Amino acid sequence: MAAIAVTTTEAPLPFSTPADASASMLIREATASIEVDSLEIAIDRTKQLAARVGGFVANSTVEAGKNRLRSATLEVKLPAQRFEEGLAGLSPIGRLETVNVSAEDVGEEYVDVTARMENARRLERRLIELLANRAGRLKDVLAVEGSLARVREEIERYEGRMRYLRAHTAMSTLSVTVHEPVPIVGAAGQSVMGGAFKQAWRNFVALLSITVQSLGVILPLGLVAGVVWVIARRLRVSNAQRTA
Repeated sequence: MAAIAVTTTEAPLPFSTPADASASMLIREATASIEVDSLEIAIDRTKQLAARVGGFVANSTVEAGKNRLRSATLEVKLPAQRFEEGLAGLSPIGRLETVNVSAEDVGEEYVDVTARMENARRLERRLIELLANRAGRLKDVLAVEGSLARVREEIERYEGRMRYLRAHTAMSTLSVTVHEPVPIVGAAGQSVMGGAFKQAWRNFVALLSITVQSLGVILPLGLVAGVVWVIARRLRVSNAQRTA
């Protein structure tokens, strides 16, 4: 069999990694809960904060149905270098209740994946050279091609993981939940006086129910007491007559 010639141009890496790049690879996330006077104004202020720090609102959820607390949750993506600025910008939105910050160091994983990908690329080059100079049975050629395909799949996985790590270390996530004050009396979205009248009516119905249930005990006892009184009175009258 004639030798199979394979020509390939190895594409450069789609990124360049400084020697100390892993030292600052942190995935930082934060969640915050804020009480506000107006839900709509708070949502606008959160969007303005995201734009001011060079970020954007990725996802948002609003709850404002009947008998539900009016609230909204916005997931803000902002540049990692302006993460602290984003946290500081939460105070003007409303009354901060809770702020939780977490950080995950992925520098070691990034270095490990980089090394694995470099090894896989070296193996890929060796397989390409072997395939280009291979002169033998078709079975051997197919085996080399199968190995080359598996190595390239590994390289794609490594590259995907590195893109994920770079993207999540470059942009931090800030999840902001804003809600209006909880009513002192009654449920959210319900009239205070209306809730009071409904509760009073429920209390009256409960009292009436207890009274009706009590009759099932009082009436039999009263009937028994009446029969005993009648019998006792007749006995007294009979004794009085015999004595006379």
